Amino acid sequence: MTELNKKEASFDFFEGEIVLIDKHYRWTSFDVVNKVRKIIRFKYNVKKIKVGHAGTLDPLATGLVVICTGKMTKKIPEIQALEKEYIATIKLGETTPSFDLETEVDGKFETSHITRELIETSLRQFIGETEQTPPIYSAKLIEGKRAYEYARTGDNSKQPAPVKVKINSINIAEYNPPELILKINCGKGTYIRSLARDLGEALKSGAHLTGLKRTAIGHYRLENALTIEQFEKKINS
Repeated sequence: MTELNKKEASFDFFEGEIVLIDKHYRWTSFDVVNKVRKIIRFKYNVKKIKVGHAGTLDPLATGLVVICTGKMTKKIPEIQALEKEYIATIKLGETTPSFDLETEVDGKFETSHITRELIETSLRQFIGETEQTPPIYSAKLIEGKRAYEYARTGDNSKQPAPVKVKINSINIAEYNPPELILKINCGKGTYIRSLARDLGEALKSGAHLTGLKRTAIGHYRLENALTIEQFEKKINS
């Protein structure tokens, strides 16, 4: 069994592979799974092959999705539990209901008081184990329904319950007001969109996520990943 990435040349999807994919913008993680499964089925002329992903990535995010095939699907829970690394782009001074670009701006706030020093001070409160409220525009279950099902019908009476998350580190990569780019290392279940919202509130302003790239899951790195086009070309070569 091997980890299929840019450096590997041989593979056995039925015995089991770990495939690192660089997800396209607006694709869901299930889109990636379905495309990988379709490519393998077509290549080997088979009807069934086990394929799953080890950690959902929002459609508006790009970057690393770990795909497991065959017997390696048993490793999915283990991989999901690994720490994640993200590069997040945040716009200060504006909020959206979804905390990202899925919805339109619904609030504008003052930002003239925000300095790099204030941001660094505010970020410290999110380090370690804390409680975080997931976005209403998320797949969290509320009374048997996905939270986004309520949100998209305009029903704001139901809100996801806070969850415990762990953020190991947050570093400012760039700050060009009102745009802020952060490098974040965190545990399973952390919503970077919620972190953006909470940071805006901590700064006595507003904020929402305008870009997100997952760069690592444990030791699995984005620089070793293939785009779906590269993956298809590789197994057909």
